[in-house]
Amino acid sequence: GFLEDGILVRDRGRIWQHYLHSPSFPWDVAAVLPTDLLYLRLGLGVPAVRANRCLQGPRLFEAFDRWETRTAHPNAFRVAKLMLYVFIAIHWHACLYFALSAWLGLGSDAWVCPNASRPGFSRPLRQYLHSFYFSTLILATVGDTPEPQREEEFLFVTAGFLLAVLGFATITGSISSVISNVNAADAAFYPNPEPVQRYLRAQGTGGRLARRVARWHQHLRAQQKLPAEREVLRHLPRGLRAEVVASVHLPALRRVGLFQSWEHSVLRQLVLRLRPQVFGPGEFVCRRGDVGHEMYFIREGRLAVVAEDGITQLAVLGEGLYFGEISLINIKGNTSGNRRTANIMSIGYSDLFCLSKEDLAEVLAEFPTAWAMMEAKGRELLLRMGKLDLHAEAAAAAAAEEAERRVQALETALEELQTRAARLLAQLESSAFKLALRVERLECRLQRRWPTGGSGPA
Repeated sequence: GFLEDGILVRDRGRIWQHYLHSPSFPWDVAAVLPTDLLYLRLGLGVPAVRANRCLQGPRLFEAFDRWETRTAHPNAFRVAKLMLYVFIAIHWHACLYFALSAWLGLGSDAWVCPNASRPGFSRPLRQYLHSFYFSTLILATVGDTPEPQREEEFLFVTAGFLLAVLGFATITGSISSVISNVNAADAAFYPNPEPVQRYLRAQGTGGRLARRVARWHQHLRAQQKLPAEREVLRHLPRGLRAEVVASVHLPALRRVGLFQSWEHSVLRQLVLRLRPQVFGPGEFVCRRGDVGHEMYFIREGRLAVVAEDGITQLAVLGEGLYFGEISLINIKGNTSGNRRTANIMSIGYSDLFCLSKEDLAEVLAEFPTAWAMMEAKGRELLLRMGKLDLHAEAAAAAAAEEAERRVQALETALEELQTRAARLLAQLESSAFKLALRVERLECRLQRRWPTGGSGPA
């Protein structure tokens, strides 16, 4: 296919017409011409008649570039492509070595390829393998080859060594580039544990804590968790980023009981603000009495509600549950305020979604129905826990009604004042207009009584 206005055209007829008028069409025709029919006249000893096949080289490189951008394993493809280049270079060098040996005379000295009189070298396969092995030793700069005897042999070996130096520099640079790309890709997805390990060693607080940090990083890589998800997707436009995040996290978010009755548009806005977090075994997600700024949704793993001793398990929270919403919603009559009401500890490795108070308020401000549902859930939970003061709730509701009544009264008084001010302003403008007319009449009468140039009163 080809691109038209940035869109890939797949219509076969249009592709055919586009290809016929492209600059590559004549070169492709020249590359596939049956020049190998000249073997019927020249014999098989003239492989140069197929040299027109080399015109397909640019097309091969173009195909390699397209495969590299479309494959799921680009680094492995680069390594395979590099090995193919090395193999072809050794193959061509081996062919040149055999051609030089045939020109100098097969078996004429120890350096050239042995002739058919040597046992086993009567087959072309053995001669090719010997030439390939000889070229591998030269291009790998291993040495251990027979000493050249003639000027042509010296020149060939020297050129091979120079080519090997250049080739190995290119290969080393390519391999280092592949390795750096792999490391850069890993760094974009997973945090680097080395800075934390160095910091712990420098502060002398290694040991058990350092092992916990190392196990946490190993779990991220083993389970392919992405804590830096926002950094990975930050270059995508907002619509496409929403599609990507929704396709990854929306199925897990729908398993949360709170969100099963919510609209799809609310969930799409909410999923953009979720931040994945991974907690290790025995790690507290929140402690009782702490000021809460986030709520959590359990994607994978199990968490325990523990007593103050940190050991006794009061309840176990599993996949699809949520907690921490009470400290984010200002429920009237909540005796705990915005502080945590329980100790939550991760039993194993737990994968959670974290939603901040500001993001939740920003989303639910546009969807009052969802806000009312979450507030009702929180109120029900506070009633079960005995942390909802009904008298305080009623007093708060009455205070809210009184404040609303006063606000409405102030708005009504303000409207009346604005109306009276508008009337006074209209009266002032009318009086000013009348006064201006009166002044103008007096000036006209004064001019008629004492024309210009006349003598006025002394």
